[in-house]
Amino acid sequence: MSKIQIDIVSDIACPWCAIGYARLEKAMEELASEHEFVIQWHAFELNPDPEGDGEPILPALARKYGRTEDEMRANQSQMMAIAKDLGLNFEKMQERHTRNTFDAHRLVKWAAEQGQQTEMKKALFYAYFGEAENVSDPEILVRCARSIGLDEDEARKILASDAYTDIVREDEATYQQAGISSVPAFIINQKYLISGAQEPKTLVSAFREIAEEAA
Repeated sequence: MSKIQIDIVSDIACPWCAIGYARLEKAMEELASEHEFVIQWHAFELNPDPEGDGEPILPALARKYGRTEDEMRANQSQMMAIAKDLGLNFEKMQERHTRNTFDAHRLVKWAAEQGQQTEMKKALFYAYFGEAENVSDPEILVRCARSIGLDEDEARKILASDAYTDIVREDEATYQQAGISSVPAFIINQKYLISGAQEPKTLVSAFREIAEEAA
């Protein structure tokens, strides 16, 4: 059985990142007897300016993309349907606000040391898209940590400090310098780039081709 390393560059505030990982999970399940997958999450901020934090999502997206709110609502509705088919909770996707996710990324780095980075990422996706919660609020972040069995007092201490700040900044800079400008981005075996939330069958084919080439 060969090992496949997947470095995932993503943001908690990116719906396609949640969809992309759910599709990746299906591909990994199909290939579980052929390959061992090792996942590492990396930080990206869609809303890096905390000053822009807290704006209702539909007008914010309409302005960003030069579209109407109705167009963005329809676009989001399509994503909600895709998410539902994948078993994701996007019920309050259109009720959320823009959020700065830097502190959330710090907690993902901490969770990685506990072997729970993927669980933390999924808890944050659920809080933001399923519950429209403020994922820049320390108390919401602490609750996400608690929901996956991590120590809430330790999470609170981390958020009150500058722990993991340098690690997240270096992470972001590394992938920006590598040319990653949109997410999700999947770097396979530190060599191949798969951009966007690809369908499971596309990922399965790509992984098999990569494994054959490596062999």
